[in-house]
Amino acid sequence: INGATQLMYEGTPDTPHQGRWWELVEKYKVSIMYTAPTAIRTMMKWGEDIPAKYDLSSIRVLGSVGEPINPEAWMWYRRVIGADKAPIVDTWWQTETGAHMIAPMPGVTETKPGSAQVAVPGIAVDVVDELGEPVPNGHGGYLVVREPWPAMLRGIWGDPDRYKDTYWSRFDNMYFAGDGAKKDDDGDIWLLGRVDDVMNVSGHRLSTTEIESALVSHPSVAEAAVVGATDDTTGEAVVAFVILRGSAAEDPEIVTTLRNHVGKEIGPIAKPRQILVVPELPKTRSGKIMRRLLKDIAEGREAGDASTLADNTVMQQIATSLKG
Repeated sequence: INGATQLMYEGTPDTPHQGRWWELVEKYKVSIMYTAPTAIRTMMKWGEDIPAKYDLSSIRVLGSVGEPINPEAWMWYRRVIGADKAPIVDTWWQTETGAHMIAPMPGVTETKPGSAQVAVPGIAVDVVDELGEPVPNGHGGYLVVREPWPAMLRGIWGDPDRYKDTYWSRFDNMYFAGDGAKKDDDGDIWLLGRVDDVMNVSGHRLSTTEIESALVSHPSVAEAAVVGATDDTTGEAVVAFVILRGSAAEDPEIVTTLRNHVGKEIGPIAKPRQILVVPELPKTRSGKIMRRLLKDIAEGREAGDASTLADNTVMQQIATSLKG
């Protein structure tokens, strides 16, 4: 912290108006802005004319956290909020790690939109296969930490066995907390989300994050969430929930258009079985999408516990829109 002044905002970003965050940046001369991709995509949906009304010239570094950021949101964040000059630090870490683990160094690393890129100095991360062997560049697998680090979790109070089972049982002498990743041809790391967010469709392993990114890359889509639903034929099927921009909802062919767009971006196997147009997505107060609740809907079950949602009316809104 070292004497830095921190400004924390509590409340929805559109209270009392959609320019609230940028009003605060202008008022307090915020120099480092740190938020989640979900929030960035929400701002994109509202339009860049809103931040354009405010003086954001104090911003010198932008940060992203909470889930993998899709390249379109990354570029918008840099261009609209960072005036094409503020570097973006896309961070990977967990509550359990106690500190950033993977992040580009602002102004030093040549950044790639959508990639967290490199381990911070002193951190030994790797991507390994099912057997715990390192994968070559250009391949994906499980994200692990190979060596201890200063802020690491030492145990779970009163339950040391649970600690070992949760974080240390999957691979020998490696910390693994459930995230998938791939190395690109340069060895930079791209997060793929939780490994339980990887679907197995007809023997093909598909990342929900990749399909969501493909959907959001279409100009008609403001936000997307993808889940795997049980399917008698393919084992699992891709089901997508999308929030559309502007008048796109009036296009009777929009679902077909989006399915074909995913097929073109990733491949025919990734085409969603269903694309459901919804008014909002269920999110926690920190902005994470609750895919568990969407999976309940996709598999025809009554949605489970929604007590941690920022807006507990969202599930009813979704149910109403799907009936309509």
